[in-house]
Amino acid sequence: MKDIPLNDRPYEKCVRTGPETLSDEELLSIIIRTGSRQNNSLETARQILALNYPHDGILGLCHLSLQELTNVTGIGTVKGIQLMCIGELSRRISKRFAVSEIITFQDPETVAQYYMEDMRHMEQEQLYAMFLDTKHGLIKDIMISKGTVNASIASPREIFVEALKHRAVGIILAHNHPSGDPTPSREDFLLTKRVKAAGSLIGVQLLDHVVIGDHSYSSFKKEGML
Repeated sequence: MKDIPLNDRPYEKCVRTGPETLSDEELLSIIIRTGSRQNNSLETARQILALNYPHDGILGLCHLSLQELTNVTGIGTVKGIQLMCIGELSRRISKRFAVSEIITFQDPETVAQYYMEDMRHMEQEQLYAMFLDTKHGLIKDIMISKGTVNASIASPREIFVEALKHRAVGIILAHNHPSGDPTPSREDFLLTKRVKAAGSLIGVQLLDHVVIGDHSYSSFKKEGML
């Protein structure tokens, strides 16, 4: 950092003008604190952000593994874990802001808003079940499966055991497509059909199945497929 003018160094700039004026590189360099003999923390931050392609900017941290981070000179296991936790914190904070604006889950847009920042960064498919009360308020949501979502892996039995445990009157399924395309697959249709049939037998209605893409979603209810 010695070759950077004092007023342009990330710490000093943050104190002088506030964190909102810092670039992604500068914010990340402050978290990293120290670089290596070859590179200062700002140059190390640039190398980490370069790993994010094609995911631009700081959001790419959500896609980097510990192995990828520690391959950067100056990033050990501890710093790598800290950076992964920053990515996870950013997802959770974003989700909390979204939830604060949501009172009930009566339309697919609110479901998509609730899950978007979590799911659109996932490298694998994850299926969640939302358990709702009589006013469409969220009682609880749980992850049902991780990996390819299909009718054999995602068991309706597990879903409805939880639904009955929490006295839910309705459920909504939500899962992501890592490709970014939310168009439902054949497996999505089969799973929806099985869960809807099981719910009809025990009096817990499947209200919707929302598929999350990259800043996009599809809804079985909205498309008239439920």
